[in-house]
Amino acid sequence: MEIRTNTSQLANFLQVCIDKKSHINGKLLHAHILRTGLFADIFLSNRLIELYNKCGRLRTARRVFDKMPHRNLFSWNAMLSAHCKTGDIEEAHKLFVKMPERNDVSWNTLISALVRGGLEQKALNIYYDMNQEGFLPTNFTLASVFSACGALFDLQYGRVSHGFANKIGLDKNIYVGNALLGMYAKCGHVEDAIKAFEDLPEVNEVSFTAIMGVLGDIDRVEEAFDMFRSMCRIGIQIDAISLSSILGVCARNGFNDLGSSVNGQQLHGLTIRLGLEKDLHLSNSLLDMYAKCGDMNSAEMIFDNLLEVSVVSWNVMIGGYGQRYQIKKAIEFMQKMQRFGFEPDEVTYINMLTACLKSGDTETAHEVFNKMASPSLSSWNALLSGYSQIGKHKEALWLFINMQFCNVKGDKTTFAIICSSCASLGLLKGGRQVHAASLKNLFDDDIYVASGLIGMYSKCSKIEVAKCIFDRIKDQDDIVCWNSMIAGLSINNLDLESFVLFKNMLENNMLPTQFSYATVLSSCAKLSSISQGRQMHAQALKDEIINDVVVGSALIDMYSKCGYVDEARLFFEKMPVRNTITWNEMIHGYAQNGHGSEGVALFEEMINQSGEKPDAVTFIAVLTACSHSGLVDYGIMIFNSMQIKHGVEPISDHYACLIDSLGRAGRFSEIEDILDTMPYLNDPILWEVLLSSCRVHLNASLAKRAADELFRMNPSNSAPYVLLANMEICSTDGCLNYIMNKHSVWPDMLLLNLPAQRGKKEKSVHSGQVGNFSNGLIATDAQTSNVAWAVGVELASKGFNFKSDQYEEDKSSDYGSIRQINKPFDPFTRYLVVGPLETIALWLVPSSVTTLSPFPLSEFQSLRT
Repeated sequence: MEIRTNTSQLANFLQVCIDKKSHINGKLLHAHILRTGLFADIFLSNRLIELYNKCGRLRTARRVFDKMPHRNLFSWNAMLSAHCKTGDIEEAHKLFVKMPERNDVSWNTLISALVRGGLEQKALNIYYDMNQEGFLPTNFTLASVFSACGALFDLQYGRVSHGFANKIGLDKNIYVGNALLGMYAKCGHVEDAIKAFEDLPEVNEVSFTAIMGVLGDIDRVEEAFDMFRSMCRIGIQIDAISLSSILGVCARNGFNDLGSSVNGQQLHGLTIRLGLEKDLHLSNSLLDMYAKCGDMNSAEMIFDNLLEVSVVSWNVMIGGYGQRYQIKKAIEFMQKMQRFGFEPDEVTYINMLTACLKSGDTETAHEVFNKMASPSLSSWNALLSGYSQIGKHKEALWLFINMQFCNVKGDKTTFAIICSSCASLGLLKGGRQVHAASLKNLFDDDIYVASGLIGMYSKCSKIEVAKCIFDRIKDQDDIVCWNSMIAGLSINNLDLESFVLFKNMLENNMLPTQFSYATVLSSCAKLSSISQGRQMHAQALKDEIINDVVVGSALIDMYSKCGYVDEARLFFEKMPVRNTITWNEMIHGYAQNGHGSEGVALFEEMINQSGEKPDAVTFIAVLTACSHSGLVDYGIMIFNSMQIKHGVEPISDHYACLIDSLGRAGRFSEIEDILDTMPYLNDPILWEVLLSSCRVHLNASLAKRAADELFRMNPSNSAPYVLLANMEICSTDGCLNYIMNKHSVWPDMLLLNLPAQRGKKEKSVHSGQVGNFSNGLIATDAQTSNVAWAVGVELASKGFNFKSDQYEEDKSSDYGSIRQINKPFDPFTRYLVVGPLETIALWLVPSSVTTLSPFPLSEFQSLRT
């Protein structure tokens, strides 16, 4: 009886030590227990294990456990829990295997520890063993299992476990429901995540925080804020974590929505009202929100008032200034950071690299990179990504090669970036090597690598290979790959297939992104299909993405290119948010539809009332509008104001627009003044525009100068031959004679394109040998036969011998092609053929060709008047 009393008192004393984490007093009691011979008491020994674990004395606890003459299930579980809490997973697993018996606590302890330790697959294996041994999972078990499935993106096993949770009635448990929500969100199944939230009979701050993050990730910003308002309305406590989550929504959407900054300011006010502004994590979220919304003044004010700062705080400021192209401020903050005793971490260097590359300062970027003692793969990827984003794809490829020399093995992100660079450069051979390397490293099933490969093969005109890659991975139901395939089809002018694939995506219950809509609307525009474009407009309304500025800009472009410029303007006026791209599309829409005056008026409204800053594309659009409307002097004024008033450096496209405008007006002396001073003399587009204007105004002397420049840059280019021959003065002003005397090598493409009078059916055909090419064909209609015949006579006078070949229409072809017929040919006799040829042309083709088909003339460079 006395011993029992002493045991009870000692147990109470030990509990006090446990509650107060009193290690010293606990050791005194431990010594007393040993002296009095009470160590064999399992209850007291278990209390000692619990005490030492609570005080962080794992080794002492393990010695007590190992010396116990008898142990019960509590002893094993207490020791197992101690090893798991200290992260000693290997020893915990060994202990688990040795346990003579286990209960659900044992299983749950190990499974949750494995998930926390990043050993998710091992956790699922243990869960499988648990089921095999007949143990039913608890809410804690399933919460850990769903977390593991989310981390592994194992949707299939997650769905199976969801079904089992439903079967045993645990799917409505708040802990299970929150974990289930997170699992679906990480696997990209947003609608399932939202349904998991809606199915919860009760919700807490964790549920709301998770669903707000999910909605923010897919840009459903207003719904995320509705959730936050509901959270406040039903009285769930707002804490620093939930506020950080909704601030993250503002930050992610900052540049796309002017309202995000306003909402962020309101949340800042709520933070102060709740007295949470001293929370460092929340303060960093506020900094991030202001930085990503572009309000660096507010961000710097918060930073200056922080009671404590962390490396994260400095990184947010450096990253914010980098996003705003303020490289000097970013460098200044990095220097301050080091002066205050904070060592830059990997994120600091990545932010600095991004800042430098965004500003185009590759030299400083390399200096920052070289300062890193041992650049991680993330740093290499940041530099690669930066080069790719600013269009320096060759440099990105050289950097990738340098990675190999430094024995840095690329990951999925690396291969996705390099695929993009190969695509932009049109490097099919290099792209295939990257594809082979991705197969070797088992990265080809990654959605981002696969998406990059689809893009690369599409841009290299290997659309069938792109389709094969897509067909292999499309069952993953990932929007990134679908978007890449839709874009690939559009790039290859398979616009109807692009539209059909978009429809298939909707049938598979996938939610299109703004990129999906932008691409398919571009396809509708190229098809000039207003009906399909309107279908997409209705679908965007249904998907509640119509207010997205990217989708809105694509809709304006679609309506404009389909000729419905008034509908484009109506939609433009209704847009809640517009950016520079939106204004550019509307101005360009007016220009291409012959409403140049309206385009100019809209440009004036943009610069005077909208607050948007015009960019290079804006000036191309408005200069085109001036050119098409005959507003030549106004166009010159706008051109001259570009750099002075708006800080935009004119590029070759702007000079081309100006030359086109002056050329249409026949003001060639002013064009010659521009040619003598402009810096883009090696741009063939400028000379082609000039040559086209010379053709209209029959300015042979300037036409010859333009042709000389084009021949110098690319002797095999057919455009100058076509334009000179089309001046209809070949026989009188000697343009054709000029070409033949000056150039001994003729292109094997369309050369002469003489306009056929509408309604005329008869065409005469002559063939002959021209230069190094045989079977040259001259086809004319009755009206232009005299000009064409003069060309034929001139060719004969130059020593070009006509062969005895004759051609007629191939009526079996849908394209109106011409085939050879075997009859004696007299070069001075006209042979009439009747057919649907839509243009008159001189073709130069290899002598081995006997049938000039089966492609329409539009496949060639055909210039019509």
